[in-house]
Amino acid sequence: MQKEAILLDGGYCSSLTQYSRFVTREVQIGDIPMGAHHPIRIQSMTTTDTMDTIGTVEQTIRMVESGCEYVRITAPSIKEANNLAIIKKELRLRGYNVPLVADIHFTPNAAEVAARIIEKVRVNPGNYADKKKFENIDYTEVAYQAELSRIYDKFSPLVKICKEYGTAMRIGTNHGSLSDRIMSRYGDTPLGMVESAMEFIRMCEDLNYYNLVISMKASNTQVMVQAYRLLVQTMVKEGMNYPLHLGVTEAGDGEDGRIKSAVGIGTLLADGLGDTIRVSLTEDPEFEAPVARALANRFEGKSALKNFQQTDVSTLTHNSQLVSYSPFQYHRRNTIEQENFGGHQVPRVIINLENENLKDPAILNAVGFNYLALLDKYNLSDQACDMVYLGDKLPSFSFPGGLKQLYNYQTWLNLQDKQNCHPLFNLADLSNAEIKDEKLNFVKVLAENLDTEQLTGLNNIVLILATETENAMQTIRQAFLKLLDAGLKIPVIVERNFDGLNVEDLQLYSSTDLGGLLIDGFGDGVWINADGIPLSTINSTSFGILQATRTRISKTEYISCPSCGRTLFDLQETTQAIRARTSHLKGVKIGIMGCIVNGPGEMADADYGYVGAGVDRITLYRGQEVVKKNVKTADAIDELIGIIQGDGNWVEKE
Repeated sequence: MQKEAILLDGGYCSSLTQYSRFVTREVQIGDIPMGAHHPIRIQSMTTTDTMDTIGTVEQTIRMVESGCEYVRITAPSIKEANNLAIIKKELRLRGYNVPLVADIHFTPNAAEVAARIIEKVRVNPGNYADKKKFENIDYTEVAYQAELSRIYDKFSPLVKICKEYGTAMRIGTNHGSLSDRIMSRYGDTPLGMVESAMEFIRMCEDLNYYNLVISMKASNTQVMVQAYRLLVQTMVKEGMNYPLHLGVTEAGDGEDGRIKSAVGIGTLLADGLGDTIRVSLTEDPEFEAPVARALANRFEGKSALKNFQQTDVSTLTHNSQLVSYSPFQYHRRNTIEQENFGGHQVPRVIINLENENLKDPAILNAVGFNYLALLDKYNLSDQACDMVYLGDKLPSFSFPGGLKQLYNYQTWLNLQDKQNCHPLFNLADLSNAEIKDEKLNFVKVLAENLDTEQLTGLNNIVLILATETENAMQTIRQAFLKLLDAGLKIPVIVERNFDGLNVEDLQLYSSTDLGGLLIDGFGDGVWINADGIPLSTINSTSFGILQATRTRISKTEYISCPSCGRTLFDLQETTQAIRARTSHLKGVKIGIMGCIVNGPGEMADADYGYVGAGVDRITLYRGQEVVKKNVKTADAIDELIGIIQGDGNWVEKE
């Protein structure tokens, strides 16, 4: 049932259909200010042991050379916090004035030391002076306020030191490490994340401290996007406009990590939100900054932003929008099921074969249909596309029965065998056509030209929305809003053209444009065109976007942290080893965490967890439940597989 329109009171952006950057307060971090009208800043975090001064200095330099404007270093105890002074001195001697950020989770005394040394401290309100024992506590209002008073007393000394030394602070909420107090009142929700941060922001403002940056990070991109949007709306209602640090936690590595990061970060950048970016990849940190910069560059100084506006708090405070969907909760748009498109069907993947050699069935190997020449048959992978577009081209071999074909209307009309073949119209051809497919017709429309009256009363159609504008997400979102307002339940495939891009930019741009729409509940399929990019990459990117938005699961998901100085084993090597043994377990989510700080919490979404517990010691989880403690590293993957097998979730590789 379609949800009724809701009122965005204040809102989180000035327009859902045009790009407008939210102007935030300027925060001084060393000699590189953030927020206001400054560029989107890039940062990352070291993976070295903080007590390894030279190793940390040299890695920091590599990070700066790769584009990092701020560098974060873990300070889990006072000794590491003190060593930040030595690291900073060595960097300055080598001519690097990069602002340093101390990463604090549990230790107020370490934070208070670090705040006197470096330019910024990051505190996690779920851990800092709060409790996380996975206990559900029924707080009375008096007891809840008493807890807040206790936290205020423990937090105030740090705030006063930051004020005295001119040190900035990030209040960094993580979805996986909300305190028991917050969880008991708000649950494991975006609202809980927002309230966790707002409590600390209000304490800072009570102490007249405003040098703040805020983050709402999660491994689940839907939760992450919803939390940031809700945070901005909440801040605006209270007259606040603090800069936003964007990041998806535990995004993973390679293609998956880039796609997942771009879905979360790119969606918010397109919304006009975000003042600094950290892309969390399970790779060396110097590989993170170029990815973050590529995302930021798309929204800075581009011709795409011809209609660019600046939106401040006063504008948003008086901005009320009546919209037909909620940006703060995921609800897929309600559509009529047409064959295997729309309705309760998973979002579909269309691949363009128009410019390919269609004489050899092996061409379909790249899109998930592996042709076995000796048997003259196809084996389907879990990432087999659902339809191929052939335009006016006729293949010289038989297609597998499970693969639909899409032809331009006139070519389709002349086909002798129309089984599994469907026509693609423009609106003019559709209205004039005497012969149509009895089951399924596709109509391509530019989103910016969408006229819903022309679609009223049409049956057995799937709409393909494309755009020629550079503000693609907003333009196509506007078309979806028109469909909602008109009450049209036609399934929609979103088509985007990314010709001329390299592979990484294709992954980032498509994940931003398509991922943002899918997170809003818009789209019954994706169609990526990218001249010069291998078909296998286009296909895997399409499925990767659906996986990252949690709208279609087609492979094992790895929630893998990016490593830091707290990590107790080689994350990159371990992630690859676990992936090699388990990558065939479709739909299973495995968390791979370097230490206990974010481990159990960030694995809230995971089915199984592999967490560093000490030197050569691993703790294995089922969800958030500890199953085996202190397993030797050499035995840990076998033990993990044993747990999966014991639960009946193991299948053998084919």
